[in-house]
Amino acid sequence: MSNDGTTYQGFTAEERAAMKEHAQDQKKAARRASRADKAAQDRDDVLAKIAEMQEPDRVMAERVHAVITAGAPELAPKLWYGMPAYALDGKIVCHFQSAAKFKTRYATLGFSDRANLDDDTMWPVGFALTEVTAQVEAQIAALVKHAVS
Repeated sequence: MSNDGTTYQGFTAEERAAMKEHAQDQKKAARRASRADKAAQDRDDVLAKIAEMQEPDRVMAERVHAVITAGAPELAPKLWYGMPAYALDGKIVCHFQSAAKFKTRYATLGFSDRANLDDDTMWPVGFALTEVTAQVEAQIAALVKHAVS
């Protein structure tokens, strides 16, 4: 039981599906031969996952992907729990989560503890996205550059 008197119900169906996707992604990555093959397949997997998304998530994910890969080419695209993510030295720095994936109100751009966004004792690491405008693209580019600096 939790503190509020309710019983723990376990993971949601969406969370279990994301964990299964992550396990499949890990198995697929382990079978790949060369580092170049892995990188190319990871990029293709991310682009395929983005292509599967419904609008407006797909449009936003395409723009986020373009901004991140142009602004921080050292970040390698890869799937992370079935979401487009970007890694440095194999460790996830940021990821895009579509609103449809977990049936939320908005898509998010999230940063892991690997991102160098530290600012005093508290700073944002998750950003809600409802549209990716030129201004939002500039903000994402600045955040990603800062995250890998």
